[in-house]
Amino acid sequence: MHEGNQSAVSEFVLLGLGHSWNIQVLLFVISLTFYLMILSGNIFIMILIITDPFLHSPMYFLLANLSFVDIWLSSVTTPKMIADFISENRTISFAGCMCQILFAHFTAASEMVLLVVMAYDRYVAICKPLHYSTIMNLQKCISLVLTSWNIGFVHGISQMVVIMKLPFCGPREIDSFFCDIPLVIKLACMDSHNLDTLINIDCGLVVVTCFTVLLISYTYILITVLQTSNNGASKALSTCTAHITVVLLLFVPCIFIYVWPLNIIWLDKFLAVFYSVFTPLLNPIIYTMRNKEMKNAVKRFKSYYMDSKGNI
Repeated sequence: MHEGNQSAVSEFVLLGLGHSWNIQVLLFVISLTFYLMILSGNIFIMILIITDPFLHSPMYFLLANLSFVDIWLSSVTTPKMIADFISENRTISFAGCMCQILFAHFTAASEMVLLVVMAYDRYVAICKPLHYSTIMNLQKCISLVLTSWNIGFVHGISQMVVIMKLPFCGPREIDSFFCDIPLVIKLACMDSHNLDTLINIDCGLVVVTCFTVLLISYTYILITVLQTSNNGASKALSTCTAHITVVLLLFVPCIFIYVWPLNIIWLDKFLAVFYSVFTPLLNPIIYTMRNKEMKNAVKRFKSYYMDSKGNI
């Protein structure tokens, strides 16, 4: 790690989301509740997909991986945010700050690429149904998931390496609840305009590319669905609508923070909370409430649990 950084600034101060103690306690309760719901909801989806033989298909394999990524996406910043609500010392070490930057961009980029993979899965299922089992086999699914993780890791490393080399010698207050990269760059003892542009391009390469591919993919899928009159059209439309909702919940906040920043502090905080807390929370709700097969799987799980409990 850069020695100059450590000698000048060894930690940063996170200003958080509020200053009133009553508001802090309220936010602590709400955030803790949401985080526990994120963990329980996504873990439940993973268990359901693993244990239910009717859900052993590529789409649900990818959904289980999405839940796994969502757990990590929320866990990068949320536990620290929750602890800071009831703590007077809202500091984070330089190493901790770099780790947040690495894993926040790692998991977010991985999820974006994974959503592209899920769109590809739906494209094959709807537009090439006769070849679906051949194209989307288990080996192909594993390969695509590993690709999403590799792209996310490269993106996260590229962000962290750039920040680690910056000289930090002045103010150390970050007006957010985590080490958000645009705010950290502003603390560097140098003109950061060119670096801001570089970071926007780096983030835009992942965000805009994935978002554009997703828009094109789902537009083509929806056109195909609307031209189909069979019974599977409504099911496909419902699945695609759920996927599009997840896409918008993740991509829109990231676009306005990292690609096309509005530089409005309170709005940036809201958007950061939205994609790191609300998106991982809403994903299980969207996929279970709007998916008939998931609803049936939940019923089977409840029936099995009740029968097992009755036999004890």
